[in-house]
Amino acid sequence: MIRTANPEDWSQIWPIFKAIAQAGETYAYPRDITEEAALQVWMQQPRRTFVYEKEAQILGTYYLKTNQQGPGSHVCNCGYMVAEFARGQGIASALCEHSIQQARSLGYLAMQYNFVASTNEEAVRLWQKMGFSIVGRLPKAFRHPHKGLVDALVMYQWLDR
Repeated sequence: MIRTANPEDWSQIWPIFKAIAQAGETYAYPRDITEEAALQVWMQQPRRTFVYEKEAQILGTYYLKTNQQGPGSHVCNCGYMVAEFARGQGIASALCEHSIQQARSLGYLAMQYNFVASTNEEAVRLWQKMGFSIVGRLPKAFRHPHKGLVDALVMYQWLDR
């Protein structure tokens, strides 16, 4: 079940966030990000945050926020995280589908992923399957902890039907 996150959910979101940030392979967050900073970027700054919950356990989460202000405010941005033990169960797909529905209901006309590590091949394939196109490539913009400097991708989907 996907639902809006509440402050009490943070105790289950933080371990997911922390593990992904520490790995440094997919998000441009500091690998040593503090819990307070993570709480701010995942729960407080976004317009909405959601969780995927099964049997009172949070298995995944995403945020939805306006990508740019003013003339760009019709485009939103999302970030998704799934607990390592819960991957491969379709949770990321469900979160993405939900985010597209939410974005449309909030009046956004497009969704943009600003900085997708090109080495995150599973996510790139999934986002393309969900209707996103690679519209930009930033050469050597992401510092992968094992692969060195790799490209970051900008992915985009027009939502207005």
